[in-house]
Amino acid sequence: MSESPETPQPQHVPRPVTPGTQASYGTYGGRPVSFVRRGTRLQGRRQAAWELHAERWAVNVPRHVANTSVHPDYTFDAESEFGRKAPLVVEIGSGLGDAICHAAEQNPDTDFLAVEVYTPGLANTLIKINSRGLSNVRVVEANAPEVLATMLPEGSVSELWVFFPDPWHKSRHHKRRLIQPEFADLAARALKKGGLWRIATDWSNYAVHVRDVLAESKDFENLHTGERRGPESPLTQVWQSGVESVVGGAPVREGRAPVSTEHTGPNEGVDETGGWAPRFEGRIRTSFEAKAHEAGRLIFDLCYRRR
Repeated sequence: MSESPETPQPQHVPRPVTPGTQASYGTYGGRPVSFVRRGTRLQGRRQAAWELHAERWAVNVPRHVANTSVHPDYTFDAESEFGRKAPLVVEIGSGLGDAICHAAEQNPDTDFLAVEVYTPGLANTLIKINSRGLSNVRVVEANAPEVLATMLPEGSVSELWVFFPDPWHKSRHHKRRLIQPEFADLAARALKKGGLWRIATDWSNYAVHVRDVLAESKDFENLHTGERRGPESPLTQVWQSGVESVVGGAPVREGRAPVSTEHTGPNEGVDETGGWAPRFEGRIRTSFEAKAHEAGRLIFDLCYRRR
């Protein structure tokens, strides 16, 4: 029996947008994000720190489609937030807050904003801010591209830091890497002219990816073009040592054969391009970076200036 024209037709019901929905599916409006939220639950001292200090040190941003999104109408007023006019340094992916809190302690005349999606990491940062009596650090739980695109006023950032972003090793996941041409455009918008973008990674494939992306950007110039190339290049050293060709760059256990992780990308033998910066002295060695050194991996620093 055919259906009569008057019979109500089933309507398409869109997937509900609830807190975390977009992030859990790995997209914001169809665009891949560079993170997976592995945990937001707080316990013990982290929970206590959040309850005691979030109202004072965490930026309470209005949300849009998810609990890490930023409403496009919201603008961060650093001068009002910090009660003064000072250079602003923004760290994307601040982790447990070690690097940014150390830098804030060493540079009291500079203001710092920690951007992170890992709630326990932000809680740890609040603990450090309070225990060290810092007044020049704020934290925000937010998706970094939205922070750069709308939350921060254009040309308001003196330095942008991205230290050890998730490398997303598998080729099909490279689109999720944080530093892409679109992200470089957002970074250029937020940085003032002459502002610096400091980047560090412990994976050669990501380092080459970053170097290639920013070489194509009209907004940035590499402050160390042509430096540390040939035998002095950390990329040449990684290729020659083969350290990244074994289990995550970690020492192989006795009695087990090395397993290729294919993290290094094409091996060209000698890196004739260079462009690697010296280690940024303002970056404290965190436990994360220490693990990379223990595994024998090399650290790649890059530094770009906003034209």
